[in-house]
Amino acid sequence: MELLLSGFELIARIDVLIALVIGSVGGVIIGSIPGVGPAVAIAILLPATFSLDPIVGLTLLLGIYGSSMYGGAIPAILINTPGTAANALTTYDGYPMTKRGQAHRALSLAYSASFAGGIFSVVCLIVLTPVLAAVAPLFGSREIFLAALLGIVLVIVTHRGQTTIAAFLVSFGIFLNTIGLEPIRYTQRFTFGQTWLASGIDLIVVVLGLFAISQAYSLLIGRDDSPKAPKLTGSIFTGMGELFRHKRVALFSSGSGVVMGIIPGVGEFLAQFFSYSYAANTSKTPEEFGNGSPEGLIASEAANNAVPGAAMIPLLALGIPGEALTAMMLSVFYVHNVVPGPQLFESQPEFVVALYLALLILNILVLIFLSVATKGILQVIRIPTRFLGVIVLTLSFVGVYSLRNSATDCALAAGFGIIGYILKRLNLPVVPIILGMVLGGIMETRLRTSMARVNSPLDFIDRPIAAILFGLILLAVGLHLRNLWRSRKGM
Repeated sequence: MELLLSGFELIARIDVLIALVIGSVGGVIIGSIPGVGPAVAIAILLPATFSLDPIVGLTLLLGIYGSSMYGGAIPAILINTPGTAANALTTYDGYPMTKRGQAHRALSLAYSASFAGGIFSVVCLIVLTPVLAAVAPLFGSREIFLAALLGIVLVIVTHRGQTTIAAFLVSFGIFLNTIGLEPIRYTQRFTFGQTWLASGIDLIVVVLGLFAISQAYSLLIGRDDSPKAPKLTGSIFTGMGELFRHKRVALFSSGSGVVMGIIPGVGEFLAQFFSYSYAANTSKTPEEFGNGSPEGLIASEAANNAVPGAAMIPLLALGIPGEALTAMMLSVFYVHNVVPGPQLFESQPEFVVALYLALLILNILVLIFLSVATKGILQVIRIPTRFLGVIVLTLSFVGVYSLRNSATDCALAAGFGIIGYILKRLNLPVVPIILGMVLGGIMETRLRTSMARVNSPLDFIDRPIAAILFGLILLAVGLHLRNLWRSRKGM
């Protein structure tokens, strides 16, 4: 109780509350604009958060991260265009309900399911805190190295059908992280005598290029569009009662979102498809799925909103991000010398509790905001895409230049924007590059630290947690090879 009060005092500061409100409301609005999404918004805002207190900056980013999927459901349901990539599955049943004249029912179900998934994940996070506080100190350099390696393996194997390119892109991200001064002896690597490479390639420059600037290119090059939204009638709270009639699907989907969120490299997509498949296979009316099934809509929205809270578990406990958005947040920790990991639970437990409370409050704030502002948010959908592209491009370059007042960084960001645009046009993943940069840096530092106490390869796995992590790596690789063998035999 004392720890809870300390965390509440930290988040009750006026600047933290303002950041939480701005992040929550802004995340909904950003999520409702097709083609932007939370990754672009967080990438643009990252440089600004470096000048804020860590709790203020992280609360702002958490607000955007946790609320954007609420907003992303609006265009997915009304105009069959997901506001964020995580809302793609929502179109399967949301838009057919709109075509039947049930738009308000679909939005109400989406909001209710998102709220249930978000609250469920925060409750799980709070319940698991004592376990995390007890287990996290058992992770030394070897365990964190193996956990980061497991994250790399999972990032690759979860891109089914694209594992080769995912491995290449992860390796490219690891290579980008090695450019500049190495972290132990400060010798130069891959600089080729160029002074502008000595300081390395900043993660934020790459993030802004791959996500924000590439998206701006897509918006500018594509067809200028200003979609129209249908009119809404009815209350958005009618879905709460319907959600309770499908509580089995909501509970299972929220639980799968939590499990998938904890595992690095998995995230919303696998949680959604797993939940949607379960709902379809156990439904009494499976023929409705894809044609306006309330169970399908609940499964999709509950699963994707349960992921953000769960994704904070590996980030806070081990300092290992599971996907691009938590990787961006990790940079905010590092800028303020707040190192997530085992020591954070011992040295600043009230900081961790404050972040949990922020996730809890933002879900309540978003639901209140949507209850009064949904009709107004519909106007955001109508923003012309090319005008939006100009805004995103301008803000991206302003953010890049503000990092180090470097025109070179702007040129690099523009180059990575081209790379990101090409990858998107080819339907290839961008996230492995970011996770390669982040996890590669963690792996290198922890490996070199642990080598002083390692005399043979078996010393790496001579402790229980290290052995378990090594076993999980072998299991992930083995299952992937088995799937490859089965698919080849079936050809």
